[in-house]
Amino acid sequence: MSQQAVRSPCVSICALDGDDVCIGCYRTGEEISRWGGMSEDERQTVMKKVAKREQAAMNFIPVSS
Repeated sequence: MSQQAVRSPCVSICALDGDDVCIGCYRTGEEISRWGGMSEDERQTVMKKVAKREQAAMNFIPVSS
């Protein structure tokens, strides 16, 4: 069985935060720039990191003043 191509998580909200992570797709600037040349295995590894970053961002509860 052939491996399914890993699609880019880009959602056209392209802005890097202070940690160099895109607020739209949760990839780092380096991961974004290297995406086109990555193997499918590398892309899967990035997507696992993206899922962890996204989950961490969703667990953030801002403190109101």
